[in-house]
Amino acid sequence: MLLKVLDRLEEVLIGTLMAAATLITFAAVVHRFASGISWLQDYTDQVDFGWAQEACIYMFIWAAKFGAAYGVRTGIHVGVDVLVNRLPPGPRRAMVLVSLGGGALFTAVVGTLGANLVWRIAHTDQTTPDMEIPVWIVYLAIPLGSYLMCFRFLQVMVRFARGGELPAHHAAHVEGVEPVEGIDPLEAAREGGPV
Repeated sequence: MLLKVLDRLEEVLIGTLMAAATLITFAAVVHRFASGISWLQDYTDQVDFGWAQEACIYMFIWAAKFGAAYGVRTGIHVGVDVLVNRLPPGPRRAMVLVSLGGGALFTAVVGTLGANLVWRIAHTDQTTPDMEIPVWIVYLAIPLGSYLMCFRFLQVMVRFARGGELPAHHAAHVEGVEPVEGIDPLEAAREGGPV
């Protein structure tokens, strides 16, 4: 139950940040365009979008950190497994476990270093240039996203150790769209036909 809540929270956070950043970027571009129209300048001068670029950068940073954890959980995170997949089952299993353990260790170290950075910055008066929010809030994405990613690596590692299954994402699969019976989507995509 708690894992389902965490999964959903992760998805909502990523989607909300990306949607908000996209809307803010769109509004800022429209504002900039409208500022060049003489009869609209009285209205556009009343609205300040100087903070928009900074806000979008921070939103995409947060979305990327949590998106990486989502990628590990769902099997869409970048990985080079060409050689590992060619190994016999025993060594392959060992290499997958070592790789997942290495990912967990690396993200735990990054999370700990990030937490140390946040702790140090939180004891200063540093604020962001445009929005003037405390810098430690922005950098909080490092430990939170890294520790979540570490947890996801460990989660996948335990699942693999117990049942030998890794999360997989099929490039031809689209959520909510059922494939046509009798047509292999990968084969259809290779031939340029309908999927």
